Amino acid sequence: MTYNVHRAHIFVTTKTVFFMEPEVFYTPNAPRPNAFVPQAVIAGGFVFVSGTVGADLSTGKLAEGGYEAQVTQAYKNLKTILEDAGSSMDKVVKITAFMVSGADPDFSVTNKVYTSFFKKITPARSAPQVMPFPGGILFSVECIAVI
Repeated sequence: MTYNVHRAHIFVTTKTVFFMEPEVFYTPNAPRPNAFVPQAVIAGGFVFVSGTVGADLSTGKLAEGGYEAQVTQAYKNLKTILEDAGSSMDKVVKITAFMVSGADPDFSVTNKVYTSFFKKITPARSAPQVMPFPGGILFSVECIAVI
């Protein structure tokens, strides 16, 4: 059932949506970006995950092995944050993957790792190439997921 209210579509489903105040979320099971950026914010039945890099929680350093290792670790970190926030990779509706320009010119590595994490549903995705991040970071991913 769809209602048109002031040109905005409201979809009515059998699920109840609770609108709540935004809540900053952290998990000790994934690296924190820095002291100023939360790992995620939970609001309105969604979890909004901040840019997550391929840092290994056990070492505190970027995953060794170059671009593919960083991409894989970034998605592992994303998965951990989502699950600890009450969501999952199967509930991701939008991904933004930022990759350093030239790190994966034909997206072959990015797509290989991406499809290994998203088997049930393929979320909407943007993948802009960016100027180099500081500290040797080659990849960062953020997402929006349903809880």
